Amino acid sequence: MLNKYLFKHIDNSALIVFRIFFGLLCFLESFGAILTGWVKRVLIEPKFTFSFIGFEWLQPLPGNGMYIYYFIMSVFGLLIMVGYKYRFAMISFTLMWTGTYLMQKTSYNNHYYLLVLLGAIMVFLPANRYASMDVKLNPNLKSYSMPQWVKWVIVIQLFIVYTYASVAKLYPDWLNGNVMQLLMRSKSNYIFIGDLLQEKWLHYMLAYGGILFDGLIVPLLLFKPTRKYAFFVSIFFHLFNSFVFQIGIFPYLSLAFSLFFFEPKTIQKLFLKKKLFYNKEELIITSYRKVLIGVGAVYFLIQTLLPIRHHFIKDNVLWTEEGHRLSWRMMLRAKYGIIEYRLVNNNTGKIHIVNLDDYLSEKQKRAASTKPDIIWQFAQYLKRIFEKDGQDISIYVDSKISVNGKPFEAFIDPEADLTNAPWNSFKHNDWILPSKSD
Repeated sequence: MLNKYLFKHIDNSALIVFRIFFGLLCFLESFGAILTGWVKRVLIEPKFTFSFIGFEWLQPLPGNGMYIYYFIMSVFGLLIMVGYKYRFAMISFTLMWTGTYLMQKTSYNNHYYLLVLLGAIMVFLPANRYASMDVKLNPNLKSYSMPQWVKWVIVIQLFIVYTYASVAKLYPDWLNGNVMQLLMRSKSNYIFIGDLLQEKWLHYMLAYGGILFDGLIVPLLLFKPTRKYAFFVSIFFHLFNSFVFQIGIFPYLSLAFSLFFFEPKTIQKLFLKKKLFYNKEELIITSYRKVLIGVGAVYFLIQTLLPIRHHFIKDNVLWTEEGHRLSWRMMLRAKYGIIEYRLVNNNTGKIHIVNLDDYLSEKQKRAASTKPDIIWQFAQYLKRIFEKDGQDISIYVDSKISVNGKPFEAFIDPEADLTNAPWNSFKHNDWILPSKSD
């Protein structure tokens, strides 16, 4: 039964059009990062970057190398769009994007992580079988159909993303509109809508609307009677997010996902009028079906478990940040920090207060004041610098943070020498103090 459902062939118009949009968005994300100065601010100007722990060896290229890096990625985006050397272009873009994702987390974004996953998925999809340069060069590749599992891989991935994003919002500071109020405070200077965004009734509407949209959008798009209405709501929702929060290509990528929910005939009529419509529903069971199903099951099991790992780590993830990343916890809290790094020379006893301006960019300073893994990494970085001068040092931190406008509380144990403290990725780090107002 499962084989018959997954390997039944359906029209591939949605996948073909999605490939074109996906490649275009990959190009815009990569080349846009150069034009907007993001590459310069995040990867070139800083003296070093906070990479994911375990990937410290992955650092930005020297000089203007990251401009070239992102330009090459943008070229691969165009190759994906036109379907030329599709598999090579898709693998290359995914590897390069994953590299730049892992080499910096000061600008961590769930959407960047989603692009890593989608890139890896798209490598295995037959997205170049129509309307591509590959087909023009090799007509034997042409196909009007795809196995049904292709659609469901995308739909299930989206369901996981949106469902966890919805569930994560079910906590008091979100439900009382406090988080949305704090997020909108910096938008007061927006033309036309700045004052409107400060209205409390709007904060409630956006807070509860976000929960409902994330929780219901995939089921409503799957259900034919509500599909059209859900799509129009989706357009408004994502364009609003694009304008107000300026989160790059994600709103437009989310709209492109809608292709997989509409009837293939509708997609073919709208975008690929010259394409023959496939309606034979042939069952083509491949020899590698068991491997495909097994790998898919493991992948989605990991995707299901990763976002709930914070429930098995001591204390609240909103406070500790442990288990926050890779969990679809999007724009859930406003966090502010005050921090002082005390460097103690173990030979002389001399104390030196570190001036963060000497080492970090403005954005890095904010991260090094509120995020425990980055605080720990910065201590390790300082240790390496001073060890080069032959100094034996310890580093202690006086840190206070405020979550969602609550009073500042001590965050890091001031007696813990962070140069010798271990970092645990899957359990609580005891040098992170508990919150009294958890």
